[in-house]
Amino acid sequence: MAKAEQKPFNWFPPMLLITVFQLVTASLVIFDDGEFKFIAAVTIGAFILVEWTYAVFASVAFQIRHLELELMGFFLSGIGMTICASISENYAMKQGIAIGLGLIVYIIMLAILRRTDIVMKLRTPVAVCAVGILALNIVLAKTTNGTLNWIEIAGISIQPSEIVKIAFVFVGGATLDKLQMTKSITKYIAFAIVCVGFLFLMRDFGTALVFFFTFVIIAFMRSGDIRTIALVCAIAVLGAAMVIMFKSTVAARFETYRHIWDDMYGKGMQQTRTLIYSASGGFFGLGIGKGMLKYTYAASTDLVFGMLCEEWGFIIAGTVVVTFALFVFYAIKTARNTRSAFYAIVACAASGLLLFQMSLNVFGVTDLLPFTGVTLPFISRGGTSMLCSWGMLAFIKSADIHTYPKLSKTILPDRPLYPEDIPISFKRRRDVNG
Repeated sequence: MAKAEQKPFNWFPPMLLITVFQLVTASLVIFDDGEFKFIAAVTIGAFILVEWTYAVFASVAFQIRHLELELMGFFLSGIGMTICASISENYAMKQGIAIGLGLIVYIIMLAILRRTDIVMKLRTPVAVCAVGILALNIVLAKTTNGTLNWIEIAGISIQPSEIVKIAFVFVGGATLDKLQMTKSITKYIAFAIVCVGFLFLMRDFGTALVFFFTFVIIAFMRSGDIRTIALVCAIAVLGAAMVIMFKSTVAARFETYRHIWDDMYGKGMQQTRTLIYSASGGFFGLGIGKGMLKYTYAASTDLVFGMLCEEWGFIIAGTVVVTFALFVFYAIKTARNTRSAFYAIVACAASGLLLFQMSLNVFGVTDLLPFTGVTLPFISRGGTSMLCSWGMLAFIKSADIHTYPKLSKTILPDRPLYPEDIPISFKRRRDVNG
């Protein structure tokens, strides 16, 4: 007997609650010290209007009833925008534009990911473009803080490695969905090696670690196959070789790990300040914009979790951490009943990437892990980081069959993956029937 169709998620109450939270926190910035910040008010107001417009339009025009992921994305993005506004109205405006572009990327990706035939056709072009972007980065980027992370185009700074994260998950899912094909395996090995190799040449070891962890998740989704194990080992050997090659650089970058208090006015200054100011926030924080960490270099990017603890308190900071865990829970839940192995792979890989990157940021600034300088998704200031964060959310969302109502009418989790009215090749029938 078929199971009852999943009851639609009532998005209105939590959306209203999030909006109230955003208005209350924004008011503390907009009316700071009796001064009205017009640009911050307009930017945050426009953001709230956009998120409500999306929710209403998605639920009415496209009949998308399950908006849990979008609400979590709006919640995190709103916190990041308010943090930016507490430092600079210019930061808030740029962050608002980045969120808008991220939402556009999210919508476009959902349209593309709807059809696996389009995904398979785009696999090779996306891989080639990703390699080209990284190669262009090596040529055009200037060394900033010891890395070649950023390139500037028409006065706009872009971090190519963030964009390539989307391609890495996309190509990995599309390729390993057809893992039995030796040619596909070879192509993905080459793609992964090139990507990680470029990241090491850029001396972006934090992002290289994120890529490797993501790859492990993708490979794990196809575990039990000898070729999968060989694929993981190949990348691991490459990573070890690169670390040995750049041993002196790695040592210089991570020499303060577990010794930040030995040089708290030098190389350990950022992390010691983060720990001191974070502890002063307590459960409820000192108040948005009232902290001292914002005067430290990279406060709104690499150290943003410290600002969250100091000004917003441990309760909100803990809620942010739990939200990233919920991404993984959502991905695992939907992956069990998705339409194709591709969706299961990309959903788990994307959610794992977000959780792992969050962990590197949080535990790095608190000296529990080496400080890698990666951003906190959705919250850290940065345009390309925001685009990547919403792109990862699209991968997770695409795995849920309810994202595409027209498809859910013929393919539901409680029905066969291939209903009788959908033709299946003779070869597939023979495989199924033995």
